[in-house]
Amino acid sequence: MTEDPEEGMLSWDESVFRDEHVFEIDYLPETFLHRDTQMETLKYALRPAVRGSRPLNVVARGPPGTGKTTAVQKLFGELRAQTDVKTVRVNCQVNSTRYSVFSRLFEGVFDYEPPSSGISFKKLFSQITDQLVADDRVLAVALDDVNYLFYEDEASDTLYSLLRAHEEQGGAKIGVVCISSDLDLDVIDALDTRVQSVFRPEDVYFPKYDQTEIVDILEERVDRGFHEGVMDAPVLDRVAECTEEQGGDLRVGIDLMRRAGLNAEMRASKAIELQDVNKAYDKSKYVHLSRRLQELSEAESALLEVIAEHDGKRAGDIYDVFNDETGLGYTRYSEVTNKLDQLGIITASYADVEGRGRSRELTLNYDADAVLERL
Repeated sequence: MTEDPEEGMLSWDESVFRDEHVFEIDYLPETFLHRDTQMETLKYALRPAVRGSRPLNVVARGPPGTGKTTAVQKLFGELRAQTDVKTVRVNCQVNSTRYSVFSRLFEGVFDYEPPSSGISFKKLFSQITDQLVADDRVLAVALDDVNYLFYEDEASDTLYSLLRAHEEQGGAKIGVVCISSDLDLDVIDALDTRVQSVFRPEDVYFPKYDQTEIVDILEERVDRGFHEGVMDAPVLDRVAECTEEQGGDLRVGIDLMRRAGLNAEMRASKAIELQDVNKAYDKSKYVHLSRRLQELSEAESALLEVIAEHDGKRAGDIYDVFNDETGLGYTRYSEVTNKLDQLGIITASYADVEGRGRSRELTLNYDADAVLERL
């Protein structure tokens, strides 16, 4: 007799989830806890836009998974629903050049994408500002993960164009919210002096959540996402503990609860146990790594694979393998190395090596097998 592959699992119409979307990365919670101060500062900066004036610029910074994007999305949603202010959030991980940022702004203003080719930046820019003036509307722009514009040396040109828009087109009113999770990046200091002279942003810091705050926030997700009795307090405490181990990144905890729920269903159980959480943690703790690897270019992925396969080897040896496999030269290799270092995936440092002077060392910041599995 053939074994039923679904034996021991819940049937299709049975689930521990009340609403699984609550545990998705793009879910916007109705209740936004422990960020009242940050929300008030953001509202203060955006309030002039409601009156038809240019809003104050903002730099929102803090560790990953501390509510920066959620805060901006909630306020942008309120502005769209209650005012005529136009709001556009640009994901700079995906759109890491000035042209691609303004292509997303064009889409936000006109509700359709610009032509894929044959349109200059100057024309793209003027069409956006002309439309804003014609409609007499204020534009609030969020550059999410703005640090990626800095990694590609595109931040100064992008911000300069946004901040000087009113000079190119009289009456254009644009305010910018820069969101950064790179704590080593000083946004102001890293900009050209021509941009620093016109960019005087409000600073909004989002600190790491402590364990009590993590429990409060995750508990709200439990109530909305799981059926009653699926996750009890000791199991939730374990999820919060795992989240705190990963720098308080809530995305880890939220992904962990979803995977733990799926593990419980695999056991045909309607309650999540500690074993489900511990098993899920092996994958959820790398959720941040997975997101970063998805955005790497072909050359960046190739170099990272070489580093992971030859962890501990000298940078010169790494370059030789990279060059053999890709045909790319040392200049491109150095650029890609610096990018991976800025992303926090590797650490590139210089050390004194006997007989060779100063030599560059490349160290993987994650388990090599975990990186290779996700590439």
